[in-house]
Amino acid sequence: MSNIFIFSNFTKPQTAKVTSQVIQFLNEHQMYVFVEDKYADTKTKKLSTIPPEDIDYCISIGGDGTILEFLHTFSKIKAPLLGINLGKLGFLADVRLDELIPSLKAFVNQEFNIEERLMLEYNNLFALNDIVIHRASNPALIELNIHVDGNYFNTFRADGIIIATPTGSTAYSLSAGGPIITPSIKALCLTTICPHAISNRPIVFLPEKELVVEYISPYKPVEVTIDGITQFHLKTKESLTIHIAKRTFKLLNLQKIDTFATLRNKLNWSGKF
Repeated sequence: MSNIFIFSNFTKPQTAKVTSQVIQFLNEHQMYVFVEDKYADTKTKKLSTIPPEDIDYCISIGGDGTILEFLHTFSKIKAPLLGINLGKLGFLADVRLDELIPSLKAFVNQEFNIEERLMLEYNNLFALNDIVIHRASNPALIELNIHVDGNYFNTFRADGIIIATPTGSTAYSLSAGGPIITPSIKALCLTTICPHAISNRPIVFLPEKELVVEYISPYKPVEVTIDGITQFHLKTKESLTIHIAKRTFKLLNLQKIDTFATLRNKLNWSGKF
């Protein structure tokens, strides 16, 4: 029997019903189902009663944002995760509601593969998508010094910068003009936000590179946001060191994913000119 942790986003109207369906299906297939303590009932067990390393698989019910919330709330759980999509844009949570039961059958029969996604790390905090340094309440552009492997790279004058993983390349970085990087590529990308120089372009680095970002403007503290969830401030002359994490995020796929088909569908590309 497997130990399954279900993490649900109950702000979505369909979540309670779908979560109940998933729990019932797993119970019928002799799986042990764990949920957050406050949601436990006679059909489930409290998450606090099991060590994180004893969780075999996780199921996220919501959307891509729910998966990010899971990572930042339960970072000690390293089990592969299956994402059920109740949202609009699902690059990570790719199980649709109309596929729910067939997908759960494939899951319990272990008809899946596990994809390891690269993550960023700063001071024991992990980012599956990106780390963003933004001017926050400062009314003017800010200046950020960038060093790569201890060598000075450039000073950017902009609203901020985004350091993204391949997974995060289709999130905020894409909106800021960054490149789309297929998830299988090991790399990180630096994209400026509204730079005051038309020559500024995104740059892709090898995964072993270490980036140091220093805030040098004599203004109010800037905002650092990790995956749009964890947030703190950086004062003038303070810096942060960002590198690829040793651990990966394990994403459970029930079928061979066609990355390019996903891009066409999710980004509404017509394929015609």
